[in-house]
Amino acid sequence: MRPLDIQQIGNELAIKWQDGSESFVPLEKLRRHCPCAGCKGEMDVMGNLYKGPERPLTPLSFQLVRLVNVGTYAVQPVWADGHSSGLFAFDYLKRVADAPN
Repeated sequence: MRPLDIQQIGNELAIKWQDGSESFVPLEKLRRHCPCAGCKGEMDVMGNLYKGPERPLTPLSFQLVRLVNVGTYAVQPVWADGHSSGLFAFDYLKRVADAPN
């Protein structure tokens, strides 16, 4: 499913999906679900997870500077702390939006 519109409203990302439903994702939740290798780690072919040390998140970590469209399949948030390597494929963004935490 693809979003028809995505806008930041206060501390949330408002998403209107093509099925007519809407999601409101707190920016802190979005950042904490960043799928990039630096945040979530990387798995090798044997299933071993490799992850660097945890980086503390600051208030700037939850301030969205802009949202960049990536082709027709994802968005890339750019955060005030400089982090911008997470690509949220639309199906993953929908799962994050629907997740309880």
